[in-house]
Amino acid sequence: MVSKRKLSKGEASEESCKTDLAKTKKSRIYDKENVSAHFGVEGEGVFEELLRTSGIVLKAGEGQNEIAVDQMAFQKKLCLALEKHPTYPAVVKQFISGLESHIKDRNQFKNCLLPCAPLRTEGSRNLVHSYCESLIKLLLGIKILQPAVITLLLEKIPEFFFDVVGTFGTNFPRLIVNQFKWLDRLLDSQDLIKKLMQMISVSPVPIQHDIITSLPEILEDSQQSEVARELSGLLKQGRRLTVPILDALSRLDLDAGLLAEVRQSAMTIVPSVKLEDLPVVVKFILQNVKAADAVEVISDLRKNLDLSSCVLPLQILSSQKKIKSQVQASSSTSQVTTSQNCVKLLFDVIKLAVRFQKDVSEAWIKAIENSTSVSDHKVLDLIVLLLIHSTNTKNRKQTEKVLRSKIRLGCIPEQLMQNAFQNHSTVIKDFFPSILALAQAFLHSAHPAIVSFGSCMYKQAFAAFDSYCQQEVVTALVTHVCSGSETELDISLDVLTDLVVLHAALLMRYAAFVKTILDSTQKLNPCQIRKLFYILSTLAFSQRQEGSYIQDDMHMVIRKWLSSTVPNHKQMGIIGAVTMIGSVALKRTEGDGSLERPELNSERDGQLSTLLDLVGFCCEQRPEVLALYYDELANLIEKQKGNLDLQLLDEFGKSLVEDFPSDFVVDLNPTVDGSFLFPVKSLYNLDEDQSQEAIAINLLPLVSQSELGRVTGGVSSQSKRAVSPICLSPCFRLLRLYTAEQNSGSLEEIDALLGCPLYLTDLEVEGKLDSLSKQEREFLCSLLFYAVNWFREVVNAFCQQQDAEMKGKVLTRLQNITELQNVLGKCLAATPGYVPPPATFDSEAPEAAPSINAAGPARKRSGRKKKADGSKASSADRSQVDDSSEGNQLDTELSELEKSAADREAGNPLAQLQSYRPYFRELDLEVFTVLHCGLLTKSVLDTEMHTEAREVVQLGPAELCFLLDDLCWKLEHVLPSGSTRRVPFPKERGYKDIGFSHLCQRSPKEVAMCVVDLLKPLCKHMENMHNYFQTVVQNQGAEDELGVNIQEHQLMSSCYQQLFLTFRSLFAWNGFSQHENTDLLRSALQVLADRLKPGETEFLLLEELISDSFQYLLNFQQSVPSFQCAHILTQLLIAIAEKPMAGWKREKMASLAKQFLCQSWVKPSGDREKGSQFSSALHTLLCVYLEHTDNILKAIEEISSVGVSELIDSAKDGCSSTYPTLSRHTFPVFFRVMMAQLESSVKSIPAGKPSDSSEVQLEKLLRWNIAVRNFHILINLVKVFDSRPVLSICLKYGRQFVEAFLKLAMPLLDHSFKKHRDDVQSLLKTLQLSTRQLHHMCGHSKIHQDIGLTNHVPLLKKSLEQFVYRVKAMLAFNHCQEAFWVGILKNRDLQGEEILTQPSEERDSDEGSEDSAAEPTEEEPSGSGTDTEADTDTEGSAGRGGAGPARP
Repeated sequence: MVSKRKLSKGEASEESCKTDLAKTKKSRIYDKENVSAHFGVEGEGVFEELLRTSGIVLKAGEGQNEIAVDQMAFQKKLCLALEKHPTYPAVVKQFISGLESHIKDRNQFKNCLLPCAPLRTEGSRNLVHSYCESLIKLLLGIKILQPAVITLLLEKIPEFFFDVVGTFGTNFPRLIVNQFKWLDRLLDSQDLIKKLMQMISVSPVPIQHDIITSLPEILEDSQQSEVARELSGLLKQGRRLTVPILDALSRLDLDAGLLAEVRQSAMTIVPSVKLEDLPVVVKFILQNVKAADAVEVISDLRKNLDLSSCVLPLQILSSQKKIKSQVQASSSTSQVTTSQNCVKLLFDVIKLAVRFQKDVSEAWIKAIENSTSVSDHKVLDLIVLLLIHSTNTKNRKQTEKVLRSKIRLGCIPEQLMQNAFQNHSTVIKDFFPSILALAQAFLHSAHPAIVSFGSCMYKQAFAAFDSYCQQEVVTALVTHVCSGSETELDISLDVLTDLVVLHAALLMRYAAFVKTILDSTQKLNPCQIRKLFYILSTLAFSQRQEGSYIQDDMHMVIRKWLSSTVPNHKQMGIIGAVTMIGSVALKRTEGDGSLERPELNSERDGQLSTLLDLVGFCCEQRPEVLALYYDELANLIEKQKGNLDLQLLDEFGKSLVEDFPSDFVVDLNPTVDGSFLFPVKSLYNLDEDQSQEAIAINLLPLVSQSELGRVTGGVSSQSKRAVSPICLSPCFRLLRLYTAEQNSGSLEEIDALLGCPLYLTDLEVEGKLDSLSKQEREFLCSLLFYAVNWFREVVNAFCQQQDAEMKGKVLTRLQNITELQNVLGKCLAATPGYVPPPATFDSEAPEAAPSINAAGPARKRSGRKKKADGSKASSADRSQVDDSSEGNQLDTELSELEKSAADREAGNPLAQLQSYRPYFRELDLEVFTVLHCGLLTKSVLDTEMHTEAREVVQLGPAELCFLLDDLCWKLEHVLPSGSTRRVPFPKERGYKDIGFSHLCQRSPKEVAMCVVDLLKPLCKHMENMHNYFQTVVQNQGAEDELGVNIQEHQLMSSCYQQLFLTFRSLFAWNGFSQHENTDLLRSALQVLADRLKPGETEFLLLEELISDSFQYLLNFQQSVPSFQCAHILTQLLIAIAEKPMAGWKREKMASLAKQFLCQSWVKPSGDREKGSQFSSALHTLLCVYLEHTDNILKAIEEISSVGVSELIDSAKDGCSSTYPTLSRHTFPVFFRVMMAQLESSVKSIPAGKPSDSSEVQLEKLLRWNIAVRNFHILINLVKVFDSRPVLSICLKYGRQFVEAFLKLAMPLLDHSFKKHRDDVQSLLKTLQLSTRQLHHMCGHSKIHQDIGLTNHVPLLKKSLEQFVYRVKAMLAFNHCQEAFWVGILKNRDLQGEEILTQPSEERDSDEGSEDSAAEPTEEEPSGSGTDTEADTDTEGSAGRGGAGPARP
């Protein structure tokens, strides 16, 4: 006790003495523990005594201090004990000295800082709460002890400056600071904060961190602003304390100025802050963002926040397989986990801000929307958009809209999405429902980039997420497939195909879902059946035992289909079976790279034999089915080139090689035995001098046998197989692909088939067709179809051979095709109702044949003139016939059909065969490599194999036209243009892929790449056409020569048009809008630019390439031979200029369109061009001119006042001299476009505002004056051109113009009437004359009882009446209401004559009243009326009108 008393009297300077005493007595205290417990009352000091009597028992060692009473009771007892102590206030110092002595021991200090444990005894069990504060915290709550305890605690902190706190160690500074939190009352909070801030300045970083983060819980409200400024100052001094300072500031109430200042400081450190500290920084920045500056703050945060730093640990993980040390590997894994957790925390912070702060959500969307550069968009943007879509229901539509827009513009490419899924899957997985919903919505889009993005979302979600998400993805894809939507179906099957290629083992788990598509195959076309069976076959045969149950199901379905009598089912069975054969026959290797074990190979051999036997048995007696089987096998070999194990197909291949010659090839003999409808003649022999072992295709006898069998009802053949000419081309295609696969591409074994002749008959049919019977004509047509299809397959087979002689033969075969098609066109014209033999077998016959039968032969019967336009513009003519453009006029079509017989014979025969296209074999894309050929030499060999002569073979205009026509059809089918472009190619109904089976095996991008490779030869051909027509233009004086070359001129014109169409189809492809196709677009443009600037285009920017390409194509304008060519060239230039449309290009486009409109278009025969196609092209070109000109009102005024005036003064069949395309025939087209463009242009004039200056008002009034004057001129033209189409256009667009005037011009007049009264009156007076004329048109429509016209009348009269009252309101607004009057507007006809509906007496009296009413006014600015049939004192059908201001 002596030592205790000395300690209680000592000062703080005696601390060393106290330490020595404590050390000397430590062992004695420990040895006499039991004694002190028994005699504690005598040995304790004031500190221990007062605590014990107040209810706390101190514990030594690891045990917690115990409290026996309630906390509040303890504090009251202790406070009373101190205050009533005899030595008070000295006892307080003694108590604090005892406390100081007690906490010298670290364990005892720790106990005092940690919560007390309730003392569990029978008497106090219900008196003490389960959680109690620490002893120090309880002492701080006592007013008389608080200052001394605070001082003591702060003095203790420096003792722990250099302590190293381990994982399970005690952080004493943090425990000490925690004692100051949430105190009920601080006697001197200013002093405490001052000391804490001083402590921060001298403490190590960890202690600084603890003090700063605790400040918000220590401060009083009045101190927050002052401390916040001090912390802000600390923030500028260094970045070590950034995170704790921002964490503290985020919990303080800051004024706006300081908040902005600190936020800016935080923003600057975002790029360089540690990843684990980033969530705190972002949380502070997003906190308390106001609506006014939200967009700016979020935009800055977007720029500074880069998630690429989070990817580094993932790269470590991906490379950890290369790290030999397991310790390093585990270290990298922990880094990845830490990184992912930090990123997840970051997005949790953003998610909270988005959910609870409306301004943040909208500002983030706006910030992304405002970003225009592709490089500015990051992975962060995509994840945030998904986050907002997932979190905020109200912003979902807006988020989806922004995302669609960014995808269309290429700002968020698929690569960016892949990075997001691969590097941040743990974050994105939380948004899976939104990802699924967006992917489903994107698949419904019409834009290919959005559809592609949606499909990529499915693939990435499947690869990155867990099994539940994978199952949902597969279910969604299967739902798309079964939905019936063509686009969804194709895309979903493509996604499943990619998944089965990349993740077959994963997809195998959900094979049961995929297999359910077999129940919905009725909706699938052949191409989709192929995809489906490829998916199922890959799953069934790539996973060994796991796929056996799928194999069984597929076998059952295929057997069922093959045994069906429904043709569609049998087709699906063959397609499915061949796809399975492809999966079974694929080359496979073991895991170590070696070939499969023999037993597995024999198992596959058995499966393959079973399938081949099954399909072969079902195809034997049906030529169409057998032909489909051949075609499918050929497609399989072509698609899996080099990947099939041909040893498994050896037996089938040998039978194929043996069967083709025996079935279709015979030795060439001068005479052929047998009786046929026509005498047999060997034709088209390219190997005439090689008489030894010459062969021929036994075509006519086979066709005769086939036709005879069809007539008699069966084929009497001893063999099981049915040998039919239908199988000739499919079997040859399979033979040549199999041969090329076996011989590394060489066709030497079958090259005799290239030059061998065909057994046909004499094809000089001119004048003989009428003498033939129907059966003979149909036989001849079938023979020609088979011959053309044979040559098509021969060209397909040998087009890529490099031997010069074979190239020459291929070109000759192309000539043979064009010759045969000429003959075929004549035969078909004489054989109405004829249905050709099928050439494509993967489509339903009922869908293909009847439509062609109805379209083709019916047209021939009603007159071949429909198909043979004088210009013979083949494909373009065909493509424009069905154009639904508004410029087409019904009454112009009949004249187009009236063509002379000479025109019909001189034209391009391809135009006659367009409706029969599905009955020709498809040309492969490789055939177009022939376009590379310039001049080729073909050796003509004598019998001794010596060269006798050299004959020059050239790709002539007919062959070029044939190839380009086919290429245009292919590109039209596979390269869709953008939805905004006017492309007059309507899609065919039914199965759209008829005739495009091989093409559909390739993606649009692959086709586009093939065309880009052809651009150089296409440019050469186009330049040749340009030179040809330039020469024609120069020699136009030689009329006789031109007359002789009409046919050649038309053929060259057709080629020129096809070339323009090819270029337009390529450059208008909407796939170029996707970012991944930018390099392909650049390559294409580089070819064009290189023609203009050879060797200078390699390093040009894309914009420069576009400009050079535009200029190159613009050079062809001088040689355009027809208006249709001019139309297509204009569309081609627009397609290129749209990427993007610069100001100078707009001027060039307007100038070009005007040049074409001001040019006289005359056919070689001397007739002026006209017809529905001409009208459609004229409509488009006129729209282009008015849309691109810099002053549309001036252009309309020029056409309407100059061009139309010249037309009115011309002869009946004349035209305008300034605009030769403007004739009485084409006036409705001009009128419609001018009215529509005038109405559209006035909508771009801003509405008048009270704040507008006088100059602005005057400028708007001037524009409206010009527009109203143009409107008046156009409306008055109805008096001259009063045809029904013109009246309909007037009523429709007249109403729209008046409505636009009411909406946009009347507010302007309201505010400018006082300043510009004369201008306003002039404007209203001019418009009134037009509205009166509209009123007369309404009366004319009713008198003639034309329903088509009267439909427009009610809405128009409503607008006219609204106009009357709106003028009245305008005058009232300007206090001129007395100037307004209403007269009686009579019903009159178009010429202004009154429509008589009442007795003449009433009429005379009414006229008098109207005249007297009209005398005081000089102007009647409005002339509106409503037809009323009620009895009135005036005319029964007269309406109200004639309202306006009178001049003062």
